[in-house]
Amino acid sequence: MPDASPATTESIPTPALVVESSVLDANLAAMDSMLPGDRLRPHVKAFKSTDLARRLSNDGHRGFCCATPREVEGLVAAGLGDDVLLANESLDVARLGALADEALITVAIDSEATLDAAIAGGVRSVLIDVEVGLPRCGCDVDDAGRLADRARNAGLEVRGVMGYEGHLMMVMDPDEKADKVGSSMELLLRAAGDVGGDIVSGGGTGTCITNTWCTEIQAGSYTLLDTDYAKLDLPFDIALGVLATVISVNPKGWIVADAGIKSMAMDHGNPSWEHGDVFFLSDEHITLAPHDLSEWSVGDIIRLQPAHIDPTIAKHENLWLVDGERVTDRWAVDLRHW
Repeated sequence: MPDASPATTESIPTPALVVESSVLDANLAAMDSMLPGDRLRPHVKAFKSTDLARRLSNDGHRGFCCATPREVEGLVAAGLGDDVLLANESLDVARLGALADEALITVAIDSEATLDAAIAGGVRSVLIDVEVGLPRCGCDVDDAGRLADRARNAGLEVRGVMGYEGHLMMVMDPDEKADKVGSSMELLLRAAGDVGGDIVSGGGTGTCITNTWCTEIQAGSYTLLDTDYAKLDLPFDIALGVLATVISVNPKGWIVADAGIKSMAMDHGNPSWEHGDVFFLSDEHITLAPHDLSEWSVGDIIRLQPAHIDPTIAKHENLWLVDGERVTDRWAVDLRHW
């Protein structure tokens, strides 16, 4: 770490992301005990850092899952290209085909158009993406075999299928979740029978315990977690925080800090603050109602817990690893953008 780097959280310019190292370590260990090695294909869209990806690779997770071509390129450039899946349809895949001699890159396809893009772009391996209940990408289960045949006839390797049961991540009741995930995976396994290949890829942090049908699980948020996933009964805790500085104290009962919607995603709701309630966020400000107003002064540092880590992390350039208030390392958020 450069000599000029902050030694404590009070010296980090805010707003900033901090990762409690001990919690991160515990999260990784918990997942490793459930899904060791290639049973887990970590999804880098959650944390967008090759430093964290390298940590996962060193723990035995050699394959990675990506949401954007930029994430794939960044992993390959960092020497983490043993087995990289772009688990998202894209027509911008020629840039990945250009890396085919350097890394094993597989892309998801669900249509003639995305298959044509893969063929024209020099991509060598594909998974057939099947719609299993989430109204997003994925072909009809009955069309998967035909797409696979056409891909093989064009000289591509068809490694198997993928399907994302994202609509079931936040189902709270374990029995209901097991039943619904099972129904989704029944569709995916039916497609797998028509497609062939060794891979049945799917799942995520919210179903990493429930989904026993896939050969690999595409979880990523478990590493740092957020308040949304923390609602579930999972063996992970929140490691990520957003640091902010108090810039105003109002005697009417509120304080204002310098972290707004430009530093935190709001699609899953407001962040949480252990010392009081969140009134609202604006562009560069968060207004808070502390339990005890007298405890707070301009210049104090607060730590917020975001509700959705993926788009929150994408707003920042660094992840600061900390042990309490002591800064121990800095990881670049180097997989941002597309």
